[in-house]
Amino acid sequence: MIDQLRTLLTQLRFRGMEAALDAEIERAERNNVSAVDLLHRMLLEEASSKRQRSLAYRLSQAHMPWDWSLDSFPFERQPGIDKRQIQTLAGLDFLRRTDNVLLVGPPGTGKTGIALGLLRAACVNGYRGRFYNAQVLLDELYASLADRSSLKLLKRLSRFQPLVIDEISYLTLKPEQVDMFFRLIEQRYLRASTILTTNLDTPAWYDLFQKKELVDALLDRLQHHCITIRIDGPSLRSPASTADPSGPLPRRTAHATRVTAHAAEPTTRTPRRSRR
Repeated sequence: MIDQLRTLLTQLRFRGMEAALDAEIERAERNNVSAVDLLHRMLLEEASSKRQRSLAYRLSQAHMPWDWSLDSFPFERQPGIDKRQIQTLAGLDFLRRTDNVLLVGPPGTGKTGIALGLLRAACVNGYRGRFYNAQVLLDELYASLADRSSLKLLKRLSRFQPLVIDEISYLTLKPEQVDMFFRLIEQRYLRASTILTTNLDTPAWYDLFQKKELVDALLDRLQHHCITIRIDGPSLRSPASTADPSGPLPRRTAHATRVTAHAAEPTTRTPRRSRR
């Protein structure tokens, strides 16, 4: 009978119940457990197993290049960063409001680490997000024009909550890529949150994208309900920072002697406006 039960659980793909079957039956026989209690415990095991598999799937689909989290971020080595501000963001209220997050700072100051930490927190809490290097994303958008899959790609990208776009800096751009990037941001506007990291403050985006009217419209959508964090400090990968006797940090998550972060959520919020 147990073999038949195990076969049935396998057919139904009840992997958690199948894994717990022998231990729970042994426990039930030893402690004279009722059938209801046994079934309840087995279903709890199955529910836990499904949650774990679902989380593993979301993390794999997020395509995070490094296994980082906010728990591993070296806040103690970056006293200028407001840890409480980042922890507030990790509460994910900004996702429920569909606010964007813009992380601005020189190379190596921890922008990607924070973005990945927020993405991981979102995945752990049931959201389906995605990480993209900016150049890879723009190249993918450009390639979609050739096989006429751009509408399908934009629709898929618009569903990620959040979408992380990393390293908007010195990109190789064609006019079509700039247009497609604007279409992506416009399609996500007020629907889903986008987390962007950049070495360039927004005034420099005009030189990067070379289309003033389009950049005006792009920034208008990005910065409407946007949390901007400016990190001003030395590279966390600098040789001086690696001499800290407390031990090494995860790769590319080195520490700095001083980093300052400014302005997260504004104390007064602009009323939401309808899409146009």
